[in-house]
Amino acid sequence: MWETTKKSWKAYRAWSLKRKEKRLRRRKEKGFVRDWLEFIVSLTIMVFVIRTAVVEAYRIPSSSMEDTLLIGDFLMVNKFLYGVRTPDWLGVPFTPIGFDTPHTRLPALMEPRRGDVIVFKYPKDTSQNYIKRCVGLPGDTLEIRDKVLFINGAKFDDPPKAKYTDWRICPDGVEQRGIWPSGAGNRDNYGPMVIPEGKYFMMGDNRDNSSDSRYWGFLPHDLILGKAMIIYFSWDKHVPFYRFYESIRWKRIGSLIN
Repeated sequence: MWETTKKSWKAYRAWSLKRKEKRLRRRKEKGFVRDWLEFIVSLTIMVFVIRTAVVEAYRIPSSSMEDTLLIGDFLMVNKFLYGVRTPDWLGVPFTPIGFDTPHTRLPALMEPRRGDVIVFKYPKDTSQNYIKRCVGLPGDTLEIRDKVLFINGAKFDDPPKAKYTDWRICPDGVEQRGIWPSGAGNRDNYGPMVIPEGKYFMMGDNRDNSSDSRYWGFLPHDLILGKAMIIYFSWDKHVPFYRFYESIRWKRIGSLIN
């Protein structure tokens, strides 16, 4: 048995060395520049596929989801659950150079649910990505009474870390400028509103400081990008750079988003 194992190991070793020599010979034939160029192109394609179909990283730039998500949180977003949305724009990253392309959505594993934290394209400017919590599904009747959210006549509990920064309540019957649609009420007394098929109602967890569906309307399903899953890094930009270690919010790293 020992002799058989030894022979197998020698055969594997010989095959491995032969494969290595063949790879080195192929690299020499291609040349150093071409070899690295192929590697970079392959890596770029792989990253593009992963970002398009599986997960993508996002950074929180505003306080609309506090205290669930803080400014400086970096998130991993699952783009597979709700069905992969193929790119609708191709171009040079971080520049306006590019062009629109037809897009489609692959079959989903699940549909968005009430309470999901979702990344989506902002309906009024699809070049921007927003993140909010889904509170209303197609067919729901949604209403806000004195800051309390009701879905189909039942109170919808606030998320564990939701907050209200303004103790004042805008009275029922007072029309607030900027509320969508005109005549729907105000931020604290809104609706009732029936959510159409294929649309969702989104709200920030920082309820008094959030540009959400109360202001820009329903979210079409086609603009949904993915579900926020985990905080993989977090830092406080207000801490000076020379105290970099203290600026990292260590306790938030690896936290699940709910």
